[in-house]
Amino acid sequence: MAYLRTLLILGRASNLPTVWSNCLAGWLLGGGGAPEIFALLILGSTLLYLAGMFLNDALDVQFDRQYRPQRPIPSGAISERAVWQWGLGFLVLGLFLLSSLGRLTTILTILLAASLVIYDLVHKGFSLSPLLMAACRLFLFLAAGSCSFDGVTGLTVWSALALASYIVGLSYLARKESRPGALQYWPCLFLAAPIVLALIVNRGAYQVRGVLVSAILGVWILKSLQHVYWLPQRNVGRSVSGLLAGIVLVDALAIAGGSPWTALMFLGLFGLAVIFQRVIPAT
Repeated sequence: MAYLRTLLILGRASNLPTVWSNCLAGWLLGGGGAPEIFALLILGSTLLYLAGMFLNDALDVQFDRQYRPQRPIPSGAISERAVWQWGLGFLVLGLFLLSSLGRLTTILTILLAASLVIYDLVHKGFSLSPLLMAACRLFLFLAAGSCSFDGVTGLTVWSALALASYIVGLSYLARKESRPGALQYWPCLFLAAPIVLALIVNRGAYQVRGVLVSAILGVWILKSLQHVYWLPQRNVGRSVSGLLAGIVLVDALAIAGGSPWTALMFLGLFGLAVIFQRVIPAT
């Protein structure tokens, strides 16, 4: 059980519901499809996410030994070699599964894998690394749409870009977790992109639902940001964790809540993300 918990910590498994919600939103915007295709999409995406997280720790081991000795490798909970083996194994298997879903999905999967590997390699010393993290989620969202009935639609592309903008704002804050310094307000503009898009594109019956989900997302963003901007004791990790869970709300907003059953699925994923964060650290 201790080894299993170590693997879950390495994989930041509490964030997996946000990966699944990315897949669900992209897939639904493309009209859905066969359940077995969606199952392969979820499994392959999960493996690629875990690969990115494991390789992140493997490549950051020197930094972690100096600044985050509680991480699994420097604490001795697992060997560096084992983390490399798990990470590369997840990467190969995830690429194999998603590449079986079609040509466009294969291209987007390769771009996703390349983005996450490049991010892991350079993110500590590259000031624009939030753009690479955003690219990972963008390509995942598009890959999900590419294996649906209608493929990648215009709304899928715009929704993926809005999600990427949200990730840029979130990732900027995450960089400050281990690097103390002044925080500026400009990331908040990127976090608002999904709400702006929803207010522009939703009409008719979708407008009311879009406004409702936008309000929920806006309140959650403000609730998360208070820990870095408006409370006496700054807690970047808590803000980032909240914003990570908020990715599910961004995905729900992309389809304006959808049907009642769809809304329940996103609500369940959001609840899982929040609950999982109490057991496994999100960052």
